[in-house]
Amino acid sequence: MTNTSLPESLISTLPGDYYTDPEIFALEQERIFESMWFCVARSSELDKPGAFRTVDVGRESILVTRARDNSIRAFFNVCRHRGAKLCTEESGEVKRAFQCPYHAWTYDLQGKLVAAPNLTKMPDIGRTEYGLVNVHVREWLGYVWVCLAEEPPSFEEQTLGEVITRLGDVESIERYDIAELEVGRRIVYDVRANWKLIIENFMECYHCATIHPELTEVLPEFADGYAAQSFVGHGAEFGEGIQGFTVDGSEGVDRIPTVSEDQDRRYYAITIKPQVFINLVPDHVIFHRMYPVAADRTIVECDWLYLKDVVASGKDVSRSVELFDRVNRQDFDACERCQPAMSSRLYAKGGVLVPSEHHIGAFHDWIHDRLGTQRPR
Repeated sequence: MTNTSLPESLISTLPGDYYTDPEIFALEQERIFESMWFCVARSSELDKPGAFRTVDVGRESILVTRARDNSIRAFFNVCRHRGAKLCTEESGEVKRAFQCPYHAWTYDLQGKLVAAPNLTKMPDIGRTEYGLVNVHVREWLGYVWVCLAEEPPSFEEQTLGEVITRLGDVESIERYDIAELEVGRRIVYDVRANWKLIIENFMECYHCATIHPELTEVLPEFADGYAAQSFVGHGAEFGEGIQGFTVDGSEGVDRIPTVSEDQDRRYYAITIKPQVFINLVPDHVIFHRMYPVAADRTIVECDWLYLKDVVASGKDVSRSVELFDRVNRQDFDACERCQPAMSSRLYAKGGVLVPSEHHIGAFHDWIHDRLGTQRPR
């Protein structure tokens, strides 16, 4: 079937090679992950000066740390001497400085070069000029976001703009006070699928009645196949008799007090391109971050966030964690089921989207726009 012969109710997807081709993935790394605001860590992980985390953003390793003035700093994780990776651990803590394990070039928490063998005999070396190279940083919702571009795009337009497009305003998400919540559970998933398959899955609910029995029990409208993200400002309503967003519909934990009455007993999902999903319910927030590793592999880090008193008191959050952990595993299994077929000759021109999935077509248009490619005719 060619694209021109599609019935009006269907639109075409991306071609299969967009999910398998290493060259396309490299272009995505350059023009999407290394050019946009990318969420890398929970701010509370960097709980003291010298605490750090290393994260791959596109093709680059980035070092994120807290400086002496308590600000968050991010640098390319590359020694300025001979290019060795400065920090090889995923996370840790240094007392005063980062030292390259190769030739001992040493940088303070602001990135300034402070020591190196025989450095005093080289007075012409600028301590700032040959310090670590900074990466642009923002903090929002209690998370650290970085941008590798020399001239970063507007955070307000690009990142907050996604929330406005979905919810109608920023105030709606601010009522969940996400920066003041605490991580009650974190699960990291290693998904053998392209990152776009994961986004497409998260954006639609045509599959919900098929693979998400627990979710559709809590949110009955999802059984109809229309995702809440299809409608600006809409939150899926809890079913009758459902007390909380839990695996068995039982009561959850303490409600976030700043959530408005019209947000109560509702679930909101937001996609913030290129790699964040946010799920809002009255008593917790589920925050996903994707780290695309290869054309056919994506690491997904998922945080369940609750009121600090809930976490500190040791209240049982297992039923709410289990609900979305099951949803995640069901979704990722579906994505992994699709990935092998992306290289099939039958998918060379892609598949199709039904009307309830047409908003995914806008995501595919966005991909073409970012990569400078064209939708096949």
